[in-house]
Amino acid sequence: MSNGSLPSNPFVAAGMIEDCRLFFGREDELHGIASRMVGVQPTSINIVGDQRIGKSSLLYHFWLTWEQRVQDSSRFAVIYLSLRKDDCQTEMGLYLAVAEGLESSVSGWRNWAKNALKGKQLNRQGFSDLIKRWKQQGKLPVLCLDDFERLLNYPQEFDNGFYDNLRSLMEDNALMLVIASRKKLAIYGSEFRFVSGFFNIGHSIDLQELTTDEAIKLVRLSSGSINSVPVLSIDEQNYAQQWGKRHPYKLQLAGYYLLEARQQGKSIKWAKQQFENQLANFQPNSKKRRWRWVHWVVWDMPVRLGSFTKFIGASVGEVTNWVMGVGILLLVILVFAGVLHWDDVRKYVFDKLGIK
Repeated sequence: MSNGSLPSNPFVAAGMIEDCRLFFGREDELHGIASRMVGVQPTSINIVGDQRIGKSSLLYHFWLTWEQRVQDSSRFAVIYLSLRKDDCQTEMGLYLAVAEGLESSVSGWRNWAKNALKGKQLNRQGFSDLIKRWKQQGKLPVLCLDDFERLLNYPQEFDNGFYDNLRSLMEDNALMLVIASRKKLAIYGSEFRFVSGFFNIGHSIDLQELTTDEAIKLVRLSSGSINSVPVLSIDEQNYAQQWGKRHPYKLQLAGYYLLEARQQGKSIKWAKQQFENQLANFQPNSKKRRWRWVHWVVWDMPVRLGSFTKFIGASVGEVTNWVMGVGILLLVILVFAGVLHWDDVRKYVFDKLGIK
């Protein structure tokens, strides 16, 4: 949490929000996480939402502010961990990252945690023993795990036994997880054919766009100084809301380039162009897959078909390959439609290529 002055451009154009003063909204979601920590039986949560909707910022902000949201904070140890980290690509590496986070989470427990780790192998059983020792001391570890999809890239490391072990600790009220993912865990469990009950996690929160009030508060962001006014003018705030609507990433991006334009003496038109250029690089995965499929049909497949001519003596470039590939496709369609015969097509192609 930063206590210094805000940057000259406090809007965040990339990455998650790490400064509490720049985080807006999500109070219902934050309250929902905190309320499930303090129950008699803590309930693990799956935060679900599209790319750039603010999952990472939410988890990180909760980690920074959780002590303000629960009574008797001494009962808990909360850590934030991005599973993008290289040391989280193995099961033992992940356990070690969690143990180190717990060790440093509460200063009064640091020595106890170090003693608990001495001589202990952080394999699956060692990790379970460590977590249960925290429970014996009356403390609940709450792990905010970001980018869950990363674990799915290593099925040999993170198998059903790994997930079953976490599920067992959760059912024993020794561990609570807050997991951010783009799809619900149950969907991933089905897609990757996991049979572990872990994927039927207790509760999910679907992260949507900001409310209108939250969006307005975001674009009215001030410099943070005493009696400061919003960093964007009224007109700039209106532009930001028009471009970004209620999407947190788009609002941040619009605010960033509007302020950049003013600071650099650029026009609103320049700001909008920068905004649109940056936004073009950001597409939900479904749209990216759709465009990749279109590109394959329209370009890649014809080019590959056309490239077969090199095996029969022709030497051509990629554009010519594409033209020839499209021609081959059209000829195939005409043959199946009964307009042409295969022998006619073969004779036509060989004549064009000069092959006897």
